[in-house]
Amino acid sequence: MSTARRKLFGTDGIRGAVGEEPLTPQTVTHLGWAAGRVLVGDRLPGKILIGKDTRISGYIMESALEAGLNSAGVDVGLLYTMPTPAIAYLTRTSRAGAGIVISASHNLYQDNGIKFFTRGGAKLGDDAEAAIEKMMAQPLTMMAARHLGKTANFDGAAGRYIEFCKSTIPHRDSLEGLKLVVDCANGAAYQVAPQLLHELGAEVVAIGDRPDGFNINQGCGSTSLGALSKAVTAHGAACGIALDGDGDRLIMVDAAGGTVDGDRLLYILAAGRHAAGGDSLGGGVVGTAMSNIGLARGLAGLGIAFARSAVGDRHVLAELNRRGWLLGGEASGHLICLDKNTTGDGIIAALEVLHGMTRAGRTLAELAAAMPAVPQATVNVPLASAAADRVLAAGRVQDAVADAESALGEGGRVLLRPSGTQPLVRVMAEGEDAAAVQRAAGDIADAVRESIAAVQ
Repeated sequence: MSTARRKLFGTDGIRGAVGEEPLTPQTVTHLGWAAGRVLVGDRLPGKILIGKDTRISGYIMESALEAGLNSAGVDVGLLYTMPTPAIAYLTRTSRAGAGIVISASHNLYQDNGIKFFTRGGAKLGDDAEAAIEKMMAQPLTMMAARHLGKTANFDGAAGRYIEFCKSTIPHRDSLEGLKLVVDCANGAAYQVAPQLLHELGAEVVAIGDRPDGFNINQGCGSTSLGALSKAVTAHGAACGIALDGDGDRLIMVDAAGGTVDGDRLLYILAAGRHAAGGDSLGGGVVGTAMSNIGLARGLAGLGIAFARSAVGDRHVLAELNRRGWLLGGEASGHLICLDKNTTGDGIIAALEVLHGMTRAGRTLAELAAAMPAVPQATVNVPLASAAADRVLAAGRVQDAVADAESALGEGGRVLLRPSGTQPLVRVMAEGEDAAAVQRAAGDIADAVRESIAAVQ
């Protein structure tokens, strides 16, 4: 079943506004039952883990999934508030039948989402998602009372994940002497991230660590770096770490408050592994269609192969698996180190960057400056996904794209794409001249807005 034909699953699980289909208690209960039937089936009792971020709606979604899974005869292990990559890790190492994450990642609290991990900690494939959707067409039939599933707390989850993260850097290394600011986005990593960094010896200043159910990603985290930048300079920190609401993205800030995005972080990781020798790269690096051309140029200068996938961490992961490589990511901060975890992990990526800083005796700014980035501008235009194809095919938009490409010349490029997680169209322009890049992105965005009005 193709993604375009699905009613529930999008590019990263199920996501939408809370209280609207499919994120209603009734539908989510049915989803839990269907997922239990597909992912556990007759291998009962079986167990599925559930974790969530800090959104107020997470409690309702958790209870509804629990009821559906138990109705299908599946036992449930509750992880409560836990980063997405931790849920992947715990699913894999506890031999659970699957893992479920309740989160809308970098979105605000009004949205929520549900995504699944296989028993091996990988994101669910298209066939499994299609099977769950097919099962949703069947009526929910509860197991006989003697076969119903049970629910129990999963004890020690945070400690297990913290120790796992610590194990991904050499055991003799520490972060002694580093003052760090970590912005937890008032999300799922608000407890584990500061504790982990403290246990490794860093002096930690935590912000975005007071979730109230409504402030997740609000003016904080990887999508809003102003507070982190100010805190880093105010505290004289070596750098700042920005996670998103579910902890699978990482953006960093250098000592002067400058942004180090996912492209530069991916370059730092690749350069560090290249310098260390061995086969820790596993071949090359995967970026996306949105990755700065400076990343490709910088890696080429080191003799490291580079490939682009479609936008989205699942596409990066698929390309890594296809090529047998280990390192990939996106400018937005999804960084995948397949030799460490099965999915993007903001904390693990941050530890590897910090490890590289301490071993090289260089600042984050110095490591980032080695990548020759070219000017890039992105403009987000609100647009419902249902109208995206018509709008992007409009003559006014196509003319604006052609004009922009001509103005940017051979060294430039333009990319338009609907967001897979929000009702937006992202307009990206890239080239050697910063003013021309900004103008190109703005002109195309204006054309998109005009075409929206015309098709509605």
